[in-house]
Amino acid sequence: MYSKPEMLLQLMLREWQMERPKLLLTVQGGSENFTLPPKVSQAFSKGLITAALSTGAWILTDGINTGVSKYVGEAVKTFGSHDLRKRNTVGVTPWGVIDNNSDLIGRDVSVFRPYQPLGNPLSKRACLNGFHSHFLLVDDGTLGKHGCQQGLRRKLEKHIQLQRIHPRELVCLSHHPCSLPLLVGLNQGVPAVCVVVEGGPAIVSTVLDYVSRVPPVPVFVFEGSGRAADLLAFLHKQTLSIFFLKLVHNLALGQTKSELKKASC
Repeated sequence: MYSKPEMLLQLMLREWQMERPKLLLTVQGGSENFTLPPKVSQAFSKGLITAALSTGAWILTDGINTGVSKYVGEAVKTFGSHDLRKRNTVGVTPWGVIDNNSDLIGRDVSVFRPYQPLGNPLSKRACLNGFHSHFLLVDDGTLGKHGCQQGLRRKLEKHIQLQRIHPRELVCLSHHPCSLPLLVGLNQGVPAVCVVVEGGPAIVSTVLDYVSRVPPVPVFVFEGSGRAADLLAFLHKQTLSIFFLKLVHNLALGQTKSELKKASC
């Protein structure tokens, strides 16, 4: 059973003393290493951090030192604030995929311990990315399995969205020159934006979940990052919105997974 999201948020605000978010940027994508074209990497890194700093956002990732989470860590390193209190980048990470996770039990551990930078090249597990500010480690009893954290992450995101923002902060927020132009028409809750970079078949289901929520969560797809992101971008450009949602639904059901394999070639 997952920890209650309200208890996790209380931990983050009271114990970790994180500033209450005015925006939630949830980054989804490939968990294995991949290479982004330089222009896409620059646009993603600078755009993500500019959006986060200018709005007082929290960034959520899987927190591991591979795939899209690694790119987020590099973005924080290159463009992030020198004030560590403003680096609100949280990894929601599967416990069972972390290399040497027993080293993290029962002690106050810094993310910059020698334990994590490179890891064992022979291990199939991953290390935590040291440029994230905080981690929530999700243990469902499995080992080496990605994805078990998504249920808790969804519940936490939804709970954060229920938190109220002061009207004055909404006025200021709407005037920020955010490079993710999806902040129009905010209500009093914390707005969320999903950012998709690369990814495999599971990302299609994830995107469907975000756009099917009430209210829907905007999804910002980085075209040119590869695989699922490129397929989603192509479908969106080639179809009307109503047909696009049907195609995404069919993809999520696995009816056209072969298209993802073609996109990865």
